[in-house]
Amino acid sequence: MAKIKAPAVANTFYSGNVDELNAQLCSFAKNSGNSYEYKTRAVIVPHAGLVYSGQLAYEGINQLDKCVKSIFIIAPAHRVAFEGIALSSFDEWKTPMGTIGVNQAICKELEQKFNAKIFDEGHREEHSIEIQLPIIQTVFENVNIIPVLVGRENPETVKKIINEYYSNKDFGFIISSDLSHFLNDENAKKIDDETATMIETGDIKNLRYEQACGAVGIFGLVEFANDNNYSLIRINMMNSSVSSGDKSKVVGYGAWFLYEGTKNKFLKEYYSDYMLNLCKNVISSHFTGEKVYTAHAPVFNELGACFVTLKKQNMLRGCIGSIIAHQPLIYDLVQHAKDAAFRDPRFNPVDEFEVKDLTVDISILSQPVKILFNDEADLLDKIVPYKDGIIIKDGGFQAVYLPSVWEEIPDKEMFLKSLKIKAGMLPEHFSKTFEAYRFETEYIVQSV
Repeated sequence: MAKIKAPAVANTFYSGNVDELNAQLCSFAKNSGNSYEYKTRAVIVPHAGLVYSGQLAYEGINQLDKCVKSIFIIAPAHRVAFEGIALSSFDEWKTPMGTIGVNQAICKELEQKFNAKIFDEGHREEHSIEIQLPIIQTVFENVNIIPVLVGRENPETVKKIINEYYSNKDFGFIISSDLSHFLNDENAKKIDDETATMIETGDIKNLRYEQACGAVGIFGLVEFANDNNYSLIRINMMNSSVSSGDKSKVVGYGAWFLYEGTKNKFLKEYYSDYMLNLCKNVISSHFTGEKVYTAHAPVFNELGACFVTLKKQNMLRGCIGSIIAHQPLIYDLVQHAKDAAFRDPRFNPVDEFEVKDLTVDISILSQPVKILFNDEADLLDKIVPYKDGIIIKDGGFQAVYLPSVWEEIPDKEMFLKSLKIKAGMLPEHFSKTFEAYRFETEYIVQSV
């Protein structure tokens, strides 16, 4: 006979009435507006009561590939302190929606490979795994779970677990975590934005545990993404004041999904037309006075750097951009579309009659990485033509070439000399303080 775990937080974190619960879950499905075409196998979602964060958790879990057969739920322990990872001895977990099976074969592997232990007491009153189950039961027709409750544990262990099983497409992963706790709305948004930037850039080293109760799981997934050159794409962010109306003490929530590639590649694959049309409409609105409709997917709220290039009859008509991501990409696109059209000092401002003849190209930049070199010959040896965009700096001089410039200057020595001249240096200039950085771009070209 199957050993079944009774629900611990029904009637507190979610309704114990199956009809009420089902109606709430149906409302999440109806109101879900940010479902991407891309289906992932790993998400970060919140774990507060469904009335507070259920909509966001639903949108995250619904982003998972429906072909997965087992879902790791990696969640923090709130009720009982313990060392390591707590597994469950139960064969099934029960909610008002019915029972969901536990993949005990994988649990046994976790015991053997990662020193995890069966510790039912840790799970007995815990909500951070159970709160995900009604959503999973609604979104998936036939799936089981692997409940992984994290106590005092090194994030490296979580990364190793993900790495061990991710290559098998039968497995999905839910990292269960809320964000900041009990700050006022203004301060919570500031802290949660910092946390989001860390997750989205992969620069997680300064994440403090008070910024996210499931920080160990977040660390593990972000480091796994870094190791594989994957990205975490924002689904959305909010806090408890949306439901409670109380902004004096809020809990922050965020949801992200894992994309097997760079964020810029994701943007190019799914949002090229949107970005090109946005830039063209921004330029047109300068003359029409119409307000540009800027409703956008939450991924555009992530920091981003871009160049917007305008051409007329295949000749450059304006090009302005950012090297470093310092503002949400949506603002960078709008700002540089305007600047390329009306503020490029090399050209007269675009006039109304030219707009129809303009083509728009967009370059979305990766984070620049410093190139370490011994001398100019060593620098030239490390530059990769047609792939690297290059930034050079020395003293007060600085210049940048996008990778597209290789089409015009394919020789590395000529490329670097031209870039020096652009910066205001002599072509032969070199010094001990000379710096160079490389970056890559996703290039989005308007079809003519």
